[in-house]
Amino acid sequence: MAQTRLDGDERRKAIVKAAVPLFARRGFAGTTTRELAEAASISEALLFRHFPTKEVLYREILRLGCEGDPALERLAALVPSTATLVRMIHFMVRHFLLGVEVERVELDTRLRLVLYSCLEDGEYARQLFDTIFARVEPLFAASVDAAIAAGDMDARAVSPGNGFWFGHHVAAMVAFMLLPGRSCVPYDGPLDRLVEEASWFILKGLGLRETAIAAALDIGAKTPLETESV
Repeated sequence: MAQTRLDGDERRKAIVKAAVPLFARRGFAGTTTRELAEAASISEALLFRHFPTKEVLYREILRLGCEGDPALERLAALVPSTATLVRMIHFMVRHFLLGVEVERVELDTRLRLVLYSCLEDGEYARQLFDTIFARVEPLFAASVDAAIAAGDMDARAVSPGNGFWFGHHVAAMVAFMLLPGRSCVPYDGPLDRLVEEASWFILKGLGLRETAIAAALDIGAKTPLETESV
C-alpha cells in the first residue's frame, strides 16, 4: 500500500489517531493488528516497529491525551483551599456530563475506551487512572486538609484518595448512563441541573458544609475553571 512519509513522531500520532476509534467501537481485545494497520494505512510490520505491544500503544494514547491539557495546567496553578476543592469537583462533573473543554464525540470515545478496558484486562483503565491520580489527587488532598483547617469540612471519614475516586465514580457513572444518547436512567431535570445536584451530592458526601459549598460555587460561577486564565 502507498505510504505517506512521516517522521517517527508524526507516524506514531497518526497510528494513535486511527487506533482510538477502533478500540472505542470494538474493544481492545476485539481489534486486530491488521485492522489497526489498515486504519492507519500502513503495514503490520511498520505498526509493530512503532508499537510492539498493545501496552505501548495504551501508554501513547494516554500521553497524547494528557499532553498540554489546559485544564490540568490550570489545576496545577491553584492554591489548596475549600474553594479549590469545590471547583475541582464541579469542573469534573461538568467535564463528564457536559463535555467541558473537549468535543462531545471525543469524550464519548474516551468513556467507551474505559468501559471496554474494564470488561477486558483493565490495563488501559489502570494506566489512565494512575495518570489522573498522580496529577490531580495531591491538590485534592491538600484542599481537603485546607477545608478541614478552615472549619468548612468535618474531619474526614474517608481517606482523600478514596474520596477522590468516589467523586470521580459518581460523575463517570452518570456519564456512562448518557452514552447511548438517550439516558439509560430517568434522571429528573436537564443536564445543567444534574451537574449541580451531582456536585452537591459528592461534596456533601466528602463532609463539606453547605455554606462553604454555596460560597465556592458562587465564586466559580463568576470565574469558571474552564475559562480562568493562569
